[in-house]
Amino acid sequence: MHYLLQHTIDRAAAKTPEKIAFRFDEQSLTYGQMAERTNQLAHQLVALGVKKGDRVGVYLHQSMESAIAIYGIMKAGAAYVPFDPSLPQERVAFMLQDCGVQVMISENRKLGVLEEAAVGSAMTDVIGPARESKLQIIPWTAVSSMPADGPPEIIGLNEDDLAYIMYTSGSTGTPKGMMHTHRSGLAYAKASAMVYDIQPDDVVSNHPPLHFDMSTFGLFSAPLAGATTVIIPEEYKMLPASLSELIQDEKISIWYSVPTALIDMLLRGDLDNRDWSAMRWVTYGGEIFPPGHLYALMGRLPQARFSNVYGPAEVNQCTYYHIPPLPNQYETTAVPIGRVWEVGEGLILGDDDRPVAPGEPGELLVAAPTRMQGYWNQPDLTARGFYRQRPFPNSPYEKIFYRTGDLVQEREDGELLFLGRKDRQVKIRGYRVELDEVEAAVSLHDAIAEAAVYTLTNTNNDRFIEAAVLLKENAKFDPQDLLKHAARLLPAYAAPASAVVHQTFPRTGSEKISRRKLQEMAQEKYNRDQLMEKTG
Repeated sequence: MHYLLQHTIDRAAAKTPEKIAFRFDEQSLTYGQMAERTNQLAHQLVALGVKKGDRVGVYLHQSMESAIAIYGIMKAGAAYVPFDPSLPQERVAFMLQDCGVQVMISENRKLGVLEEAAVGSAMTDVIGPARESKLQIIPWTAVSSMPADGPPEIIGLNEDDLAYIMYTSGSTGTPKGMMHTHRSGLAYAKASAMVYDIQPDDVVSNHPPLHFDMSTFGLFSAPLAGATTVIIPEEYKMLPASLSELIQDEKISIWYSVPTALIDMLLRGDLDNRDWSAMRWVTYGGEIFPPGHLYALMGRLPQARFSNVYGPAEVNQCTYYHIPPLPNQYETTAVPIGRVWEVGEGLILGDDDRPVAPGEPGELLVAAPTRMQGYWNQPDLTARGFYRQRPFPNSPYEKIFYRTGDLVQEREDGELLFLGRKDRQVKIRGYRVELDEVEAAVSLHDAIAEAAVYTLTNTNNDRFIEAAVLLKENAKFDPQDLLKHAARLLPAYAAPASAVVHQTFPRTGSEKISRRKLQEMAQEKYNRDQLMEKTG
């Protein structure tokens, strides 16, 4: 019976053991080899004392080991917790403490950070590195000596047990961990494999890093269909021409990423000299794809279907929109996010938690088997994030919806338009960032009396964060010092790119900082500066 995510690999290994499951750079693993390698890791984890319900960290750059890690951890009955490789030591330490991680799967270049972050935590064992450390190290060569003929039996493991916990920004300055079970992860894998018609002969990209929820498409959905997943090396992401050549050489047929990666390849990927004829489906999500760039790319790939994918990580995905072929779309100014997919149900509610009138904007709420179990160690936040609906008074049955915090509007044809966030959460390069968390980090600098952060848009229509600050009396201040301070506390994508000092802040009628006014003033100045630089 297929009810746990790790069953995906073992079923594929039994059916097509010689089929390539994952490729990375010049490495490849068949489904049969993948089953054996993940079995060995599971045995090693159990030997270290990992048991059902434990959390095991994964602190790796994109690699073949990252795929082995997540399935091996789940086979041991534990949940994997991906750590962004760019995280500063302070954030790593917080996650280790918060999640109670005792075992980490990592690599040589991350060992120094781990040694410092582990101080005061329960973590003692690190699998993967091949050099000496203050921590107990188990190299992959040792893991390869473990039994490969079947994972250890985990008594009582079922679909409602945790499969993974992913951390994202929290509005209070504390990251929040989204708990997904085998039920929710497998429901997403099945639904997405069906919606995008993944076939065994497909070659699916895995562009997002492991700590990004979009990674589960290549890691879960593709293996479910018996397809091959190509894990994209980090260095290729920095070079659009190299990435476009990799897509050609690997004959990738289904692509999934944030729009930024596709735009970079469109503008700087030398597509005139690339053969992407194998590409049959391009899916994107995480942020808005500027229509001009989207339709230009569609024009280059007339054989491919394009889909706009929407959904907070708390529900994995919840809507999709299959974009009609060109040329009819050229006149469209906003691409819809589509309809709630068939396995789910949506509500659009106003501030009073009542359904809005047809065509009126409101918050999107989603009920689906892909929904998370809740936020790790934050029951109050979990309660606030869910909306419970009973079909009739005193009914023992209730349907649980997740409050996305996103404002949408339903068109006459039933498609949903995304209007923006209810709160202060933004997307930076596809990552969710809580501006309040950034503000809290900036405010910790010794010279800062008050801080406000906001996003600006550059000439390429990319967002970045700027911090506006008021200084303490007689404080000595260097903007670069503030940026370094923030970078030590925040992931790279959430750290401010610039900082400006103000003598006073604009205020609202209730004496709160008018962040909207600050943003407008800063954007106007940025635009003027760019114009002056362009005109000389």
